[in-house]
Amino acid sequence: MRSVIAVLLAGLLLASPAAAAGEQPPRPGETVVAGAVATDAFASGEAVLHFIQGYRARPEPTRVPAALRAASRTGALARPEAAGLHVGFLAGVIAAQPTRADALIAALSPFPQEDAWVIIRAIAYSGHPDWKGLLARSAARFPHHDAMIQAYVSDRLPTLARLAMDEPASVWTRLRGWFRFGEPADKMPALAVGPDVLDTLWGIYFATGDAAPLARIVALLPWSEERADAGRLTVGCMAKFTLAANAARDPVLLGLLRGELAGQPAGTAGVLKDTIAAAESIDLGRIRKESIDAIRALEKGTPPATPQRDSSLWRRTVAAVLLR
Repeated sequence: MRSVIAVLLAGLLLASPAAAAGEQPPRPGETVVAGAVATDAFASGEAVLHFIQGYRARPEPTRVPAALRAASRTGALARPEAAGLHVGFLAGVIAAQPTRADALIAALSPFPQEDAWVIIRAIAYSGHPDWKGLLARSAARFPHHDAMIQAYVSDRLPTLARLAMDEPASVWTRLRGWFRFGEPADKMPALAVGPDVLDTLWGIYFATGDAAPLARIVALLPWSEERADAGRLTVGCMAKFTLAANAARDPVLLGLLRGELAGQPAGTAGVLKDTIAAAESIDLGRIRKESIDAIRALEKGTPPATPQRDSSLWRRTVAAVLLR
């Protein structure tokens, strides 16, 4: 299985894994016109990815509902672990236009109930100043997910406001302008950082072009030098490779990464400098090889995974990306 955002940022721009297997048949009540569903403005999952990738340069919020419906139709939202890009993108759109959030959610209705969890999670992850109220006002539209809504509202499900990372609180203090807190972070459970969270942060960046989600990805770079925890190593390698690959193609992103150098801890600054150098010299092959070698070396010396930390999926995900 391949992470959608990792493939996208590597410049491959493929459809999601589910979409790559073939477009899904129309849902009841939809009409097919010239090979596309008439109720959608996007004919394929790849078209949705192109829209998301270019959104920050040319925001078109009125097309977002059609894009999300097309993602649902093509199967891109079927697996939560592979839908982080779409969650983050919608969260970023909500965050960028908080006064229009209610209208945006209304425009997304009706939405296939089996995939409506994406909308709920995006609201919770958006940092909207009244995200809990927005969830409560939207609850009637998503009756199959009432338990999920209540879990977020009561702080029983974690959000992006607090990631499970071993970083000092000061790192997150400078991000509060982006991720607004309704409650102190220590009252909320921490969100485990896996490839899906990395995808989500990239989705927010694509929606906004803002440096704050990039800062959180940069904070993961020291994990690329982890030599004891396969899960952390995998996420760190994905963070480094996707930053370098996309910055090599995007001068604006490269400039933002240079700006992130100031004030970074020594461990983060060193890896970030190497990431920037790889982007500047288009030396992505080296980053790819180093990542694969590190993951394989750790894998050989790692005991069988326990139920508490099964990182085999993470290793397969990043290996599939880096080996292309």
